[in-house]
Amino acid sequence: MLPAMPSSRLLHSALSLSIAASATLGLTGCGLALTQIQTAADKPSNVAVYFKVEDGKGEPVGGMTAEQFEIYEDGELVSVLESQQTILNPEVAASHYTLLLIDMSGSVVDSDDATKVTEAALLFTSEVESNNKVAIYAFDGEEKIHKISDFTGSEGAAEARANSLAGFQPKDKSTNLNGAIVQGLEVLDEGLEKAKNPLRLGTLVVFTDGTDRASRVSEDEMLSAVKDTPYEVFAIGLGAELSEGDLQKIGKSGTALAKDSGEIQTAFESIGERIEKLTRSYYLLSYCSPARAGEHTVTIKAKHTPEGKKKEEVGDLESEFDAEGFDKGCDPNQKPKFDITKGDSLSTEE
Repeated sequence: MLPAMPSSRLLHSALSLSIAASATLGLTGCGLALTQIQTAADKPSNVAVYFKVEDGKGEPVGGMTAEQFEIYEDGELVSVLESQQTILNPEVAASHYTLLLIDMSGSVVDSDDATKVTEAALLFTSEVESNNKVAIYAFDGEEKIHKISDFTGSEGAAEARANSLAGFQPKDKSTNLNGAIVQGLEVLDEGLEKAKNPLRLGTLVVFTDGTDRASRVSEDEMLSAVKDTPYEVFAIGLGAELSEGDLQKIGKSGTALAKDSGEIQTAFESIGERIEKLTRSYYLLSYCSPARAGEHTVTIKAKHTPEGKKKEEVGDLESEFDAEGFDKGCDPNQKPKFDITKGDSLSTEE
């Protein structure tokens, strides 16, 4: 029998499975892939679909507007005026948390790069927290990682973060990289347990200038944790001790390698931009259904012209909803009531 899974990890595993399962339901057009995450149907006649959009290369597509989506019910186009379709701020239904895990072992703190690492990390958090709640933890050779700042989206915390990170001194100058990554994923679990929204997405960003030296946790255990987590995991590396291969083992969602101190900020910026694009590629499309009873198929068709391109990319997805009891009086800005405890993607056994 498998050990009991924490409720937050179960929730994220359910969401991950939901994404995988819905990919087979979504219809992939030329250039765009729409992946359904969750659908809600609420009285009086509100339908909301939460999904992400990627291009043909798997790159996230952000910044689309409601006008770039068409809604069909049972194959018939739903009037924009009748449906009042709109894109809601995804924050009303989904919580995005990012944890930045920074190597503050002796090789970083005692080097000339320490100040640049701190500055790049703080700039990274200030940019990412526009759409994410961000926490910073540091690690050295000790068994436990060290909290610099908890999950927050408040810009007022920037000065406190700067002082805490700049003043950090390792008690053990070794590098417990593997153990820190495993713990970082656990901290994301704990943070998202407290999130108020039913849909919860996590991202771990790891910065290091070397490989694990403490040997507190094996590489196999760490890699297994990275592979099994539904969270996005990015890795930023510094220096000649690391190779792209080393980073790719950790950063299953993306990597950036700074060969010297002059490339540190660029490396952090590239991962920050990736996370920003990823976050903005999630859409919460809400509309008022003309249906008043029965089960229906809703199809969302998307069209997008990439910057600098002339050819339009298209794609679509399908989902089901029950209109039993629907009536007049719909407000498309109503917060959807997503229920992740129901659906084929979630096992009823823990």
